[in-house]
Amino acid sequence: MTIEFELDGERFTALNGGPTFKFTEAISLVVHCETQEEIDYFWEKLSEGGQKVECGWLKDKFGLAWQIVPNFLLELLTSGDGAKTDRVMRAVMSMKKLEIDDLKKAAEGQ
Repeated sequence: MTIEFELDGERFTALNGGPTFKFTEAISLVVHCETQEEIDYFWEKLSEGGQKVECGWLKDKFGLAWQIVPNFLLELLTSGDGAKTDRVMRAVMSMKKLEIDDLKKAAEGQ
């Protein structure tokens, strides 16, 4: 009923809850990316056979939710500059796959 596995050096244990319990957005895995190329790669690979949702979220072919985000996004959202945070959040909310250049433009007020 359980399986242990490792992803990028992190150990995980999963429990088979049976067919009654489905994946929901209540749990998701986050992939932190440095470049747009990384975002594009993980976005396409993980959404294959699944669903591209919004705001950097997708569901894989098993229904598991993932967030594909650039590392600097948290920094933008916690800068202490309320106007910048609002602009960046509006940009995030308008996207499916996150685009680094567009997030930077939003942060700069462009």
